[in-house]
Formats: sequence, C-alpha cells, structure tokens
Amino acid sequence: MWLSLPKIEPYRLPTSDELPSGRVDWRLDASRAALLVHDMQRYFLRPFAGAPVPDVIANIAALVDKCHERGVPVYYTAQPAKPPQGERGLQTDFWGEGMRAHVDADPGVADVVDELAPSDADTVLVKWRYSAFQRSDFAERLAAQGRDQLMITGVYAHIGCQATAQEAFMRDVRPFLVADAVADFSRERHDQACAYVAGVCGSVVDTAAAKDALTAPVPAAAL
Repeated sequence: MWLSLPKIEPYRLPTSDELPSGRVDWRLDASRAALLVHDMQRYFLRPFAGAPVPDVIANIAALVDKCHERGVPVYYTAQPAKPPQGERGLQTDFWGEGMRAHVDADPGVADVVDELAPSDADTVLVKWRYSAFQRSDFAERLAAQGRDQLMITGVYAHIGCQATAQEAFMRDVRPFLVADAVADFSRERHDQACAYVAGVCGSVVDTAAAKDALTAPVPAAAL
C-alpha cells in the first residue's frame, strides 16, 4: 500500500508534437477561461529529483502572467497541512497522514512554491480531495464569473489534475490540460493522464499554444 509519495526520477516533458490527438477542437478564449494552479505546494514537489519541475514552474508562471495581463481569473488549490481530525477521509488509507507528518519539522511544507506565490488578485481554494471541485465553491465561482473553460496546471497529472478535468467536464466546464505545465510520478503516468483527458473529457495543449490562444481573438464560429 502507498503510504507516502514516491521518489520521482527526472524525465522530459512532452513536446507539442508528442501530445495526444483529441476528440474536440475547442479553442481557449480569454473571456471564458480561468487558470487553475493545482497543489504546487512544497510538500508535493519534494519527491522530484529536479526535472521536470523547474520547467513546469516556469511554464505555469508564464501562464499566470498572461492571465493577469488578460484579466483571466487565476485559482490555486492548497491542501491544509493540519486538517481537522477525520477530514482526510479515505486519503489516509492511500497516503497516510500526508503533510501532517512533516509540518512540525518544516512549518512551510504546505506553502505554494515561492515562484508561484498567489497574488492578492488570485483565489486560493482549500483542497480536500483529488478534484478541486470537491467540497469547495469552485464551480459557483466560475459560473459567477462567466467562465466555462478551465486551464489545468500543477501536480499530480494522473491524480488531482485528471480528477479535476473529469469533474469539470461533468459540470459542463471545458477542461484544457496544459501538458508541459503539469508533472507526475513518471513520464508514463504523465502521458497516461494526457491521453485520458484527450480521449474522454477535454483538450490537451501546451503552454505556448495556451498563451497564443489567450491573446488571439476567437472567431465566432469556433465558440
């Protein structure tokens, strides 16, 4: 049984020509989109032995900057270091006590990494389960802002990022998984998450394409 995060060996991020073919031709639109920075906390990045984390952080930071420039809402998820007793639910069976086991030795273990620290204009959602929509008002916030597209970045691609994409789809929010702005236990897991999203619930893009789409006008016929 997994009771801690595995050590993650370096791997190369997928390039644009390695992304899976999708079933939809959705286009990002700055007036409809929001960005999610998923669980980019120190605790979740500690298992990585370097690559691809520096590139993922740089790509997410570039998207955050573009979203701020274009007036696109930016959301973060962050799991609490010491959730109230019993609030972890079944996650304890899979992952043990998580950050709670480390917070006394490292009080900043739950912090979002410095390079991606949320601004005052951003929204930080308390994260309770794999999907960012669970036990939060995320869906209501998106609806109130007229946002029905969600760019998903962060860790881990095949767990929380994929679960969030799937739930966004089921709530009629179009998910866009940004393939070079997520990271996972391995390149195999990373690719599996991209293939899953492209095949059943969303679109898979890279950072460059997402930035270009947020800048470019979208033809009415593509909406």
